[in-house]
Amino acid sequence: MRDAQQILAEANVIAVVGASRDPFKPAHTVPLQMLRHGWRIIPVNPFVDEVFGVKTVPTLADIDEPVDLVDVFRPAHDAVEVVRQAIAIKAPAVWLQSGIVSAEARRIAEEAGIDYVEDRCLAVERAVGSLSKLT
Repeated sequence: MRDAQQILAEANVIAVVGASRDPFKPAHTVPLQMLRHGWRIIPVNPFVDEVFGVKTVPTLADIDEPVDLVDVFRPAHDAVEVVRQAIAIKAPAVWLQSGIVSAEARRIAEEAGIDYVEDRCLAVERAVGSLSKLT
């Protein structure tokens, strides 16, 4: 299994489940920072049409291209279903943001053979590793 830095370095397309329009929430600021550093972000939110100028999709199943990483900004009790959806779209990795932990989601991901990170922030890991997709 890849570690957090490897997952991020090898990802190009990140689906963000629970992306928020609220500019004061981490579910907005974190994916926006990733976008600014060159990752392609697909916001997944059934309640809004766009987040930070990017068109949203209502569910992971509505994404019509391969996704390298599913980033989760949803409560821990939603993580199990999100992991199942990530497996269904053949995403190779799932990342639960800071403060989100689910033993069951981890078990399901491991049984499916996909990389799994929990309780870590994408933006912090990007900064620590000095990662960028910009050339």
